[in-house]
Amino acid sequence: MPDFIEPDDTRYDDRSRALVSIGRVAIAQENAAALRDYFSEDFAFHSPDGELDFAGLETFFSQMRDAFADYYCERYEIVSNGALIGCRTEMGGVFTAPFEPTPFGTVQPHGRRVTLTLINMFRYDEHGKLAEEWVQYDNLEWMRQLGVTMTPMT
Repeated sequence: MPDFIEPDDTRYDDRSRALVSIGRVAIAQENAAALRDYFSEDFAFHSPDGELDFAGLETFFSQMRDAFADYYCERYEIVSNGALIGCRTEMGGVFTAPFEPTPFGTVQPHGRRVTLTLINMFRYDEHGKLAEEWVQYDNLEWMRQLGVTMTPMT
């Protein structure tokens, strides 16, 4: 596995280490209580595929865990400044069950390992809860890894 950041890496501030930890204990595996405690009640998620609230993002994480065996959520570089954290995230696993949340509908599994690399910007509220996230990723590459066949427009 690549050199992911460890939750006890003292080169990073407490908020950054907590971000690493939540990826492992409540995104990669189901831990609804820890996830709810980490996110603000009015959390907003912005991505190339649209907007989600906390419940929508929680559902998405569950769909990822269901579709990908050995699912993981890890962080590479993290930059923290006040209420904002920017980082590079990698999620992935072995594609073993149907995956619904794609622009093309449900995609059937192929049994191979896939990885989704994200660039995230996180904003925390005055209580230290995750209030907002902006994420960018290469949706074309993600669909290719899932086995979606793309044809050029003519």
